[in-house]
Amino acid sequence: MSLLRHGSGRLSVTEAHSMLQEHAVVLLDVREADEWQAGHVPGARHLPMSRLTAGVDVPGAGGGPRLVLICRSGNRSRHAARLLAERGLDVIDVTGGMAAWARQGLPVHDARGAAGTVV
Repeated sequence: MSLLRHGSGRLSVTEAHSMLQEHAVVLLDVREADEWQAGHVPGARHLPMSRLTAGVDVPGAGGGPRLVLICRSGNRSRHAARLLAERGLDVIDVTGGMAAWARQGLPVHDARGAAGTVV
């Protein structure tokens, strides 16, 4: 499956879910802490956009699986992908974000590991 299938460097939520299950990507959630705690993708890593723009190290950026970014709607992750690409990282983002993820019925967990919600 091509990561650039959509031509814009974006993945659908079903593509991202599949690749995450295959351990082919590192999913990085760029939403803020309250959003993450309410509901996130199991297995995703968290790095809020506010910290990302401050220049902190990016988890999973060490040359392993490709980084895939997700936010609530896809806007922040698209911006974050551009920012990280400017830093020389190979990244892609998820179209529709967590809202689309939840609409597809894909798993969302809260901070305790229970069923979560997208806020």
